[in-house]
Amino acid sequence: MKIGIVCYPTFGGSGVVATELGMALAQKGHHVHFITYKQPVRLDFITNNIHFHEVFVEEYPLFQFQPYELALSSKMVEVVEMYDLEILHVHYAIPHAYAAYMAKQMLKEKGINIKVVTTLHGTDITLVGSHPNYKSAVEFSINNSDVVTTVSESLKQDTLRLFNISKEIHVIYNFIDFEKYPEIGTEECQRSTIANKNERIITHISNLRPVKRAWDVMDVFYKIQKEVPSKLLLVGEGPDRERIECQAKDLGILDRVLFMGNSNEVNKLLCYSDLFLLPSETESFGLAALEAMAARTPVISSNSGGLPEVNIQGVTGFLSNVGDTDDMAKNGIHILKKQDRLEVFKQNALKQAERFSLPNVLPSYKEVYRELITDCC
Repeated sequence: MKIGIVCYPTFGGSGVVATELGMALAQKGHHVHFITYKQPVRLDFITNNIHFHEVFVEEYPLFQFQPYELALSSKMVEVVEMYDLEILHVHYAIPHAYAAYMAKQMLKEKGINIKVVTTLHGTDITLVGSHPNYKSAVEFSINNSDVVTTVSESLKQDTLRLFNISKEIHVIYNFIDFEKYPEIGTEECQRSTIANKNERIITHISNLRPVKRAWDVMDVFYKIQKEVPSKLLLVGEGPDRERIECQAKDLGILDRVLFMGNSNEVNKLLCYSDLFLLPSETESFGLAALEAMAARTPVISSNSGGLPEVNIQGVTGFLSNVGDTDDMAKNGIHILKKQDRLEVFKQNALKQAERFSLPNVLPSYKEVYRELITDCC
């Protein structure tokens, strides 16, 4: 198959999943073309089966904001024509599904019937898409896609609640490529470089936007470390970075927090971890939690969105109401206090993560593609 993938090329979950999906398809012999404004951060190789097409946006004084959607839809048309693509798989409704619809109409006038798969990831529905300025366009784009998927049952229900949807929505969960999360041996994972032998290591990974509630991470860690000697690894960059640094200083724990910035080697950082914190306001799925679990790390999270579909209460970790940092800290202390209990949670986390392995999820996407191609021929 010849597939175009349109995504945000960033460290966010939608971009990560789209990139990993494209690379997995290429390894299976399919031809994959990434179409976006810069090379995706997780795109770590280019082969005969993987191509990258950069979308350029010319600056015109007439426009206060440059028309990325126009440039993107034009680039889609160009790539589909040049490489005989059969499917455009767009991740995120705005602006990608909207631009794909325009590309589909332009190609139709040229006698080309390109199929469009739209995968909804979360904030494109619950935050951006539901805004009055965008709602009609998002609803239109979803209903005019050939196939629509969401990354969790929770997001599917949110979509149906917020929009008047006439299309069937398929749930295809996010996934993890375990080949990229090998178990790291003791020699490679030198915990002593980060923490003392008697200390636990707690981790949070996000883009530090307000929806991630990084200030709750700091509050939970502060309460845990008073009971269990610990260090906090904080991975990622974003608008709340300065706020939580000041918070850590005010709490007197700045020397116990390691700010790691963005990283493409999440598995190597997670190998140190005993506990993962994800107290988000909302998560359509919780890919960061899944990545932690794949590295044998139990999760303390909020119970919002799709997180209960990933993190199993009392088995792989615990779920609390958004903002209930006392409960999160109590549950974290419960897991960390006893080594044998921690080991049980670690094994449970890995077992649950294996449900979302690439071999279990990839066939669902391939089936969607094949049905579309068969229907049009």
